[in-house]
Amino acid sequence: MASLLSVLLASAPGTAFSQNAPGVPPPNAHARPFGTGWQCDFGHLERNGACVAIQVPDNAHVVDFSFRRGWECDQGYRETGEGCEPIEMPANAYATESSYGRRGWECDRGYRAADDACTPVTVPQNGYLADSTYGTGWECGRGFRVAGEACLAIAVPANAYLRGSGNSWKCNRGFRQDGESCARIEIPRNAYLDPSGEAWRCERGYKKLEASCIALDVPVNAHIVTSGDDWECNRPYRRTGDACAPL
Repeated sequence: MASLLSVLLASAPGTAFSQNAPGVPPPNAHARPFGTGWQCDFGHLERNGACVAIQVPDNAHVVDFSFRRGWECDQGYRETGEGCEPIEMPANAYATESSYGRRGWECDRGYRAADDACTPVTVPQNGYLADSTYGTGWECGRGFRVAGEACLAIAVPANAYLRGSGNSWKCNRGFRQDGESCARIEIPRNAYLDPSGEAWRCERGYKKLEASCIALDVPVNAHIVTSGDDWECNRPYRRTGDACAPL
């Protein structure tokens, strides 16, 4: 029964062996490298179980796609119906890929697209041409920030430095930002500057109380916890108020 079904499917008109049982490849086809069945050679497309040559118009080339028409226009041309027509490029532009909705050209460095033209990028003082073709087309140099169509110098206050990005500043270690200046961090007794350099912590055995560090009052049968700013009871005691009581 299975053999009879295979014969009937193979003899049915319009049946593609690439989609059904494996068989002898038709002209301009070859066996699939994986699995069963066959596929058309490069430059051909499957149509109703056969492989037909791709009709490539002038100024186009074959592409290794099994969808669409199997060809695309050369660089500098765009698809129009069944053919390819030259792309009209504006001055100060160069040809790019034009398929799938792309316009087929980009502006040269120092220019940016404005409708169907390439206009010069006006770089302000203390600025430079950007690599991106989007936006203004320029960026401010280190130590300056964008202000409309200009680059303004960044005013770095005392006890501060310019960040690595070059467009902002940060207070030195031991200082914190206070508006447009840097204020010294006042460190109380029994405290130290934390790793960030922007705040302080109490030493081990002390806890923070407003702007001071007060010593922990550790009761009998208790110990200071890992954080250093509190205590807990030893086993088998439990905390009861400010003391440790047996369980």
